[in-house]
Amino acid sequence: MMHTLGLAGRRAFIRTPIMRPQSVFIRTRLLNHLRIYRKALLWLALLPIIAVTPSFANTLPDFSALVESEGDAVVKVSVVADASQSSTSGIPGFDPEQIPEQFRRFFEQLPQNPSPVPRRGVGFGSGFIISDDGYIITNAHVVNDATEIRVGLIDRREFPATLVGSDPASDIALLKIDASGLPVVEIGDSDALKVGEWVLAIGSPFGFEHTATQGIVSALARSLPDDTYVPFIQTDVAVNPGNSGGPLFNTSGEVVGVNSQIYSRSGGYQGLSFSIPINVAMSIADQLREKGYATRGWLGVAIQNVDQALAESFGLEKPEGALVAQVTADSPADKAGVASGDIILEFNGQPVGYSSALPPLVGAVMPGKTVSVQVLRDGKPKTLDVTIEALDEGRKISSMSIPTDPVSESRLGVKVAEVPDELAERMGISGGVVVAKIAPDGPAAKAGIREGDVILSFNREEIDDVRELEELVDDAPADKSIPVLVQRERSPMFLAMTLPARKG
Repeated sequence: MMHTLGLAGRRAFIRTPIMRPQSVFIRTRLLNHLRIYRKALLWLALLPIIAVTPSFANTLPDFSALVESEGDAVVKVSVVADASQSSTSGIPGFDPEQIPEQFRRFFEQLPQNPSPVPRRGVGFGSGFIISDDGYIITNAHVVNDATEIRVGLIDRREFPATLVGSDPASDIALLKIDASGLPVVEIGDSDALKVGEWVLAIGSPFGFEHTATQGIVSALARSLPDDTYVPFIQTDVAVNPGNSGGPLFNTSGEVVGVNSQIYSRSGGYQGLSFSIPINVAMSIADQLREKGYATRGWLGVAIQNVDQALAESFGLEKPEGALVAQVTADSPADKAGVASGDIILEFNGQPVGYSSALPPLVGAVMPGKTVSVQVLRDGKPKTLDVTIEALDEGRKISSMSIPTDPVSESRLGVKVAEVPDELAERMGISGGVVVAKIAPDGPAAKAGIREGDVILSFNREEIDDVRELEELVDDAPADKSIPVLVQRERSPMFLAMTLPARKG
């Protein structure tokens, strides 16, 4: 009541001209002008937002037309496998120890009820039709060891499927159903993808058919453990068990990837999804359709990434390329003259920024083709012509044991011994010395050398015995990064070491 009266009283006072002094009149006009000025400034500030907001809203993707036009070609893949062949991961024939726990291939297996008859695992994934006569792409881990495969279409028809071929290395499988006039997807170009692009996944997460989820491309050419031949597309699209083998679309309605894995601590989606580039998938599918299996190129080198310390030791301005730690005897690389210590900077016209970029480039080359390889050797670029051969999946380096009776100790802070003939034969090496004991605070330990490592070269000089290593270490400069090639278990690697000043 008092508030209302006060306002009324003020309005009555202002409306009485005889009671308004000149100063009050001037101040009121100034305040009115100030209010108008402030409103004008506010509108000027809002104009860019008003102008930009509609156009920004128009850039947000509307996938409804894409789902309507392309969703018919996405299928649900159901499999049956003997329980004895199925792993506890729910993926028939897949060993969960093959990849770190955080990386999950998302194939759903349903729990089974107790039964007096032999149990059969029932699971499902996704796939998509690439030809109107019934060829379908899915993941290899979805159908491996399956005794029965069925494909369900969006119109609720189901067909038994035949496994044309499977390639576990790329996780791609090709199925065939007896049908015609089927809807097919449009194949895009995964090499044209850019980080930040919108993408859409369609699949059957947890069995919910034709579920669409969207996101953006988070990264390209990701290398995952035990998947060295696939440069994965990383996205933040929500995918879950059952999405395996489903398509990843771009905004033009083209398939650019095959959903394959997620990074998860819980087993479910946590923001990181990985898809096989469609260019890789189609290359494998074409081979599976033609001959039932896939072949990929083999170069014959063991490589590692180049960090800052190694870059300095090899005279690089910045870390780049793939450092050749070992060349397999009589391999394409060996025949072309590639040497241990070379840094591969370019392969077949494509730059090699990281070591993980090289295997997919090599694997994509058909055996028998000759390609150019640019390497950095002794600080100078060199171009070699390499004729790629077919990869033999069984090629491995044998493990090693540690000899006894160390016979020398050096400035490295290690005790080393000659490599026994039996051990050298098992490892497929010649020369070198084995580290039998290492000082915890010595230069070798700081560089990452461990007991059991075999030192093959020091400062780019090969080592045949203990005496040669001692001479090289004595002549080596102090406080300068030096490359040291060691073999550890099955893998050779370069390490960067800095020696202290000589005593005395």
